[in-house]
Amino acid sequence: MARNLTRGVMQTAATALYVGLFIAVAGDPAAGAYPDRPIRLLVSFPPGGSSDAMARIVQPGVEKLLGQALVIENRAGAGGTIAIEAVAKAAPDGYVVGLGGAAALGANLGLETKLPYDPRKDLAPVTGLAASPFILAAAASFPGQSLADVIALAKQQGDKLAIGHGGNGTLMHLTAEMFNQRAGTNLVLVPYRGMAPVVYDLIGGHLALGIIDPPSGLAAMEAHQIRAVAISSARRFPRLPDIPTFAESGLPDFESIGSFGIVAPAATPPAIITALNAAFVKVLRDPDMIERVRSLGAEPIPMTSGEYAQFIRTEIDKWLEVAAAAKAKAN
Repeated sequence: MARNLTRGVMQTAATALYVGLFIAVAGDPAAGAYPDRPIRLLVSFPPGGSSDAMARIVQPGVEKLLGQALVIENRAGAGGTIAIEAVAKAAPDGYVVGLGGAAALGANLGLETKLPYDPRKDLAPVTGLAASPFILAAAASFPGQSLADVIALAKQQGDKLAIGHGGNGTLMHLTAEMFNQRAGTNLVLVPYRGMAPVVYDLIGGHLALGIIDPPSGLAAMEAHQIRAVAISSARRFPRLPDIPTFAESGLPDFESIGSFGIVAPAATPPAIITALNAAFVKVLRDPDMIERVRSLGAEPIPMTSGEYAQFIRTEIDKWLEVAAAAKAKAN
């Protein structure tokens, strides 16, 4: 009896200590415990896309951990910058956060003459959510098999070989620019309105090469309608384990990934950032969640807020350099 009583007292004390720590970490002393009302999550793309899907699969778990509703609002447009601008200008109280893609959180700095916010100054990174590589894909009739073949043919044909991408100002556009720069080629970059039309023209043989993402191209690859040549991530993509990376294929340090993450307004109290980070990261590390994210053609990338801030800075520096060398613009 005494042993059970002692164990109960210890469990009660441990619970009290956890609750006390949660309030101390997650609460703004001036405003009370956080959160005490629903949190709005502004998603920078319309319903049905991969970023919206990410928001909706993490939503229930985050709501359970924070004890409040996570209300998703889709604010699409301007390459994702409309939603992120709204987050940057929101009150820094933790009740408006945003889900942004890599372009709106960094790449667009090198593409726009003036953004309505500076992601380095006006946002507080919370955590990364998921990342997905891009694929250099070829039409089934394309004579080359490897990246070396593509480079050799591109140099032979000068500016007569084209590569399609998902639109000017997108990371697919910048990935194609970076390929030309690193490989010393002069592929003609052809912008499309999204990646599905790129895949359709590859299947039809109207386009030789394209930069696409896994969700757009995996079905066509599995049906042998188009071929994957190289993967743009630093490591091989689990869904296409036999396809080498650009780096493995002769372009060292070549890396380009599409990513999504959570940000809050700058000046949001560190304690609130900590609470948000803890909830999202715990959800992302659940084994079932990992499999759900992978089913979307992506990999979870949970990080500390400091790690995510460094990730964003590194991406900004890389794409500023690529955009400047290419004199690339969003429109």
